[in-house]
Amino acid sequence: MVDWRRRVERGWYEGSGWLTPLRPLGWLVGRVAGRRLRRFRRRAERPPVPVLVVGNVAVGGTGKTPLVIALARRARERGLNPVVISRGYGGRADAYPRVVALHDDPREVGDEPLLIARRAAVPVVLDPQRDRALRRAVTEFQPDLVISDDGLQHYALPRSSEVVVIDARRGLGNQRCLPAGPLREPASRLSQVDFLVANGGAWPGATTMHLVPGDLVRLRDGETLDAAAFRERYGAVHGVAGIGNPERFFRTLALLGLAVTPHAFADHHGFTAADLDFADGRPVIMTEKDAVKCRDFDDPRLWMLPVHANLPPATLDAMIDRALQSQPQ
Repeated sequence: MVDWRRRVERGWYEGSGWLTPLRPLGWLVGRVAGRRLRRFRRRAERPPVPVLVVGNVAVGGTGKTPLVIALARRARERGLNPVVISRGYGGRADAYPRVVALHDDPREVGDEPLLIARRAAVPVVLDPQRDRALRRAVTEFQPDLVISDDGLQHYALPRSSEVVVIDARRGLGNQRCLPAGPLREPASRLSQVDFLVANGGAWPGATTMHLVPGDLVRLRDGETLDAAAFRERYGAVHGVAGIGNPERFFRTLALLGLAVTPHAFADHHGFTAADLDFADGRPVIMTEKDAVKCRDFDDPRLWMLPVHANLPPATLDAMIDRALQSQPQ
């Protein structure tokens, strides 16, 4: 299943003739998406509090979760009371809306919401119906700002402003909509959002964001090593990534000077200890998002590499202020 998914993605981004018959379906998806957007614009419903949506137009990982964390932390630094809402993709909670607790099982609440709650230290409210999550957030936490992790295409959710994150290296692929290409909406949607952020490089009209790696952390005991100390001790490693764009993580490990044997899993993969039981005994480095699902594995070989979104505070402030200023007093 993973191999088939990777084959489709390669076709989207590198070109493949076998996708040609899917173009009419992609055209139809684009037309429907455009119609939904126009209907949403006509309603022009205002949210009860400022709502900043951070999303993407392409499927797969673009780096929006680190940006959500950076925005939430910046809002807290400014003395605001932010709340994050999320669909909770990958989780299976018994009931929604649900507020994430720091000790929650990621199989119930999802890996990204749990990571956001721990890293940003803000309330995170889950519901596949994000408008319902918004109502719960407002009722329970009285926020100054609600940040929606994804939800750009969830038009039942009113919003004050929108930020779209794209992967500067992969771009928009063949610029066709699903299933003929990677886009959820036509590329023209990028010109209609308030901010465009390019992760990892330049893009016309976009602010550049870089994901900066931190120190490596061993899952079992919290031992921390910087890249130089880790290289001196180990050198060759297994890289594990169950994210939307695992190649980006493997490149990061290589840039740290590590000899990496890559192991790509499907996004939001539910890891078991057997998935990480490589025979050679080398250390295993995973993303922080994957690590939230592997912390209970009693294995000294398991490490994580956290990253943070590197953006000027003024840019984060501009995104927050756009949402705040769009809200009528």
